[in-house]
Amino acid sequence: MNKVILVGRLVRDTETRVTQGDNPTYITRYTLAVDRKFKKDGEPSADFINCVAFGKSAEFAEKYFFKGMKVGVSGRIQTGSYTNKEGQKVYTTDVVVEDQEFCEGKQASEQSTPSPVGDGFVKIEDGNIEELPFS
Repeated sequence: MNKVILVGRLVRDTETRVTQGDNPTYITRYTLAVDRKFKKDGEPSADFINCVAFGKSAEFAEKYFFKGMKVGVSGRIQTGSYTNKEGQKVYTTDVVVEDQEFCEGKQASEQSTPSPVGDGFVKIEDGNIEELPFS
């Protein structure tokens, strides 16, 4: 079984490209900084894990994921290799994203929390409906 579950913060904004051809496919790459459970002096406190999403998942990540966001990812590890311009063999390890989601609300990243209306729902300002991922 090859299954990975990660929760971390995006190190930088996503990088997206679209394949050429009759059926163009979105490919989005991003790096997650995932905190280590135990820290030793002089060692990094996080691992930086490369993730790659395809198709609709890639489009979603490109549109809604930004540097510093806390996200959850599940997928599988995929290794590969290629020869660089200097003729050296380079080995790669990526997490191929199968599922991804937000791990904190937009308010957490903006450091403000809207107050709920009397029925427990948060009022959405007019004109911001396009920003909702499920509209």
